[in-house]
Amino acid sequence: MRNQTRFRILAGTALPILLALAGTSCAQETSTPKPPEQSVPAQSGTLNIVGLPCVQPLPMVKLQDYNGPLKKTVGLFAQQLERKSVHPMHYKPGLKLCSLELKDKFFLFVRDAFDPVIFLSSGFNAGISQAENDDGAFGQGAAGYGKRFGASFTDQATSTFFKDFAYPEIFREDPRYYRLIRGSGGKRLSHALEHAVVAHTDNGNRMFNFSEWLGTASAISLSNVYHPGNKRGFAPSTEAFGFSVLSDMGYDVLREFWPEISRKFKLPFRAEPEPKSEEIDLNPPIN
Repeated sequence: MRNQTRFRILAGTALPILLALAGTSCAQETSTPKPPEQSVPAQSGTLNIVGLPCVQPLPMVKLQDYNGPLKKTVGLFAQQLERKSVHPMHYKPGLKLCSLELKDKFFLFVRDAFDPVIFLSSGFNAGISQAENDDGAFGQGAAGYGKRFGASFTDQATSTFFKDFAYPEIFREDPRYYRLIRGSGGKRLSHALEHAVVAHTDNGNRMFNFSEWLGTASAISLSNVYHPGNKRGFAPSTEAFGFSVLSDMGYDVLREFWPEISRKFKLPFRAEPEPKSEEIDLNPPIN
């Protein structure tokens, strides 16, 4: 793949992050967002441990819960980031988050694929591709831009399909990112980077991240069908594969440290679920 394509991948990935950081620089004087007042979204929970029910994550933060500058841009970016971010349960050993069923993974894919941030990123990628005359068979003008926009959107949608739905369901893998939250900065950074290799099963155990590697490879292979300008062969595919994995690692690092960034600049984020009284063992048995 050409250097222009490499730049387009990096630029498209960095755009939402740059927009969010632009929003944070203007949001330091805003008031603290109100906690969301909505019911927990319907996800079918499974019993991960005999006699111990699972816990649902807190609901997504709504756009109206944040009223700072650039609230729509920052709010949409925060929602996209938080949609796949969850907190492990710290307040009782063995307590786990509810797993995602088939329909939950499908809805996660749909929401990620048709998120407004994806359309914005696709438009930006198409503009860079048009300026560099990448995928020259698409031509120039409005028609050429439209084809490039469609190809860029399809790139992101297919990647999301494989990583959020298809392979997670095949391998019974949880496509969400589990924040570490507690620990040193270095330990948390290592935890975030590790997610490219280590994921969680539907019942919360650790497993190899099949979705990241197989999903990336599948999306890149499929992109050659509708990108006539793509260079074929092992080397260009490996280069595109590496940039995709690095991009996902960058987003995981941002997900890990998003609570601190949010508190500092008064931005919305989804916190750890509050324990119910029956979930806290105040007098654990003594062995």
